Amino acid sequence: MNKKNLLLVLIVFVSIIVGLALGNILANRSKLRDVGSLRGILSDMGANKIDEVLSLIDSKYVDSTDINTMTEDAIVDLVSKLDPHSVYVPASDLEAVNSQLEGSFSGIGVQFNIQNDTIMIVSVISGGPSEKMGLLAGDRIVMVNDTLFTGKKITNERVMKKLRGKADTKVKLGVKRFGTKEVLKYTVTRGEIPVNSVDIAYLIAPQTGFIKVNKFAENTYSEFLNAIADLRAKGAKKYIVDLRENSGGLMEQSINMVNEFLPKGQLIVYSEGKAYERFESRADGKGSCINAPIVVLIDEFSASASEIFAGAIQDNDRGTIIGRRSFGKGLVQQQHDLSDGSALRLTVARYYTPSGRSIQKPYVKGKADDYENDIMNRYLHGEFDHKDSIQVADSLKYKTLKGRTVYGGGGIMPDIFEARDTTEYTPYLNKVLNYGYLYQYAFKYTDTNRKLLSKIKTWQAMDQYLSTQPLLKEFTGFAATKGVSPNAKEIAVSQRLIINQLKADITRNTLGDNGFYPLFFRNDKTVKKAIETISKVK
Repeated sequence: MNKKNLLLVLIVFVSIIVGLALGNILANRSKLRDVGSLRGILSDMGANKIDEVLSLIDSKYVDSTDINTMTEDAIVDLVSKLDPHSVYVPASDLEAVNSQLEGSFSGIGVQFNIQNDTIMIVSVISGGPSEKMGLLAGDRIVMVNDTLFTGKKITNERVMKKLRGKADTKVKLGVKRFGTKEVLKYTVTRGEIPVNSVDIAYLIAPQTGFIKVNKFAENTYSEFLNAIADLRAKGAKKYIVDLRENSGGLMEQSINMVNEFLPKGQLIVYSEGKAYERFESRADGKGSCINAPIVVLIDEFSASASEIFAGAIQDNDRGTIIGRRSFGKGLVQQQHDLSDGSALRLTVARYYTPSGRSIQKPYVKGKADDYENDIMNRYLHGEFDHKDSIQVADSLKYKTLKGRTVYGGGGIMPDIFEARDTTEYTPYLNKVLNYGYLYQYAFKYTDTNRKLLSKIKTWQAMDQYLSTQPLLKEFTGFAATKGVSPNAKEIAVSQRLIINQLKADITRNTLGDNGFYPLFFRNDKTVKKAIETISKVK
């Protein structure tokens, strides 16, 4: 999404930092299997003094101490003195962190949202355990394993811990369904749930396929190939790849995707480090889209593997990059699994785009706060709104395959800058977006009209039907009950965005992402520019 106010930028920035912590991990993740203990690892890394001090504290200190906690704290502090992307992952967090990059996890197969202190099922994953048991979108989960599970203490983390678990294990659910007085009882057997990387793939214009990729995980390349095949069968000959807000992930997945577009022998990326021999990736010439026009969309939250993809397309003059300067992460991590179940994701190399540029933005070791504030500083400096706000030193100039000038030292600079579109933003819209009232009303509307809406099978038909409904009037009344007084002037300015967002959310609640994105993106300036640009390419 390219329309953000200050609070939204803060929210998404926190999310992107979490995403970046996952790292740009190579497929051949190194593992330290032969180390006897965590202290042994510290010693092997030249930290004998740390091990000695911890041993002295453990055996000699006047009071009892929790040496394990101290060890954990020492490691966290040690790693924090390195670059911003090296990270220590405690054993308790490793499974959840790894699942973000894996192709699946074990669970019951629902997407949920917490509203009014209750778990609301937004959608049921097709073919998953919950669908097989008869759970429906709109159901409220009020009991888990015969225990009431509602109230102020319900969080996303607690819900996931309760609903996820090993495959073939069972969880008992108590469900309240709209129009049914009693609590319905279900026993769901957990199963493997796919984690999709491709949000949507559809024909956005004649002969033009649009593919939105949200991350680079283990299944991303295969999902991407399936999307290409499906779009080609529908007549696609050109492609728009949307990597906005994609914080990266597995480097090999990005390399494989770029390979689909580049002629044989062209350089995709190379990486090297102090103890990491130079590694090059080149196209093998077997790609399915070598001659297909391509446009890539990026923004300030596109990072890591997203930048590898965009950089390879740009440096080889293979397509057009549209949007805003990307995040600027040019470091490669490898995961080292430690003997106690924790892991160290250590930066081992820098990667370089085909022209030889490092797009890693500057950082000072041990000063993570300055690094993390970079995105906010860009926002405050006006970079999201004005291309001229971006200042790049001449020393960071590089040349593409055809001699065009590109820049390193802090992200991928797009070929076509597209500012945020804030012309229809108002304080009223900001407030109802920030507090989630648009989404809450859309869910309420869907829940109340689910039987009727379920008969509508396409987003075009849904759009047509919702255009006959008094959504704006009803929504402003709903927002007023939440404490947001209607402001006629501001609502008039923002009404197109409000109505379109409501339509998109209602459609997602009934038809999923395949209905949501075509509605949501139809007024997106960056998407419009991409369609305009690619339509000129023969």
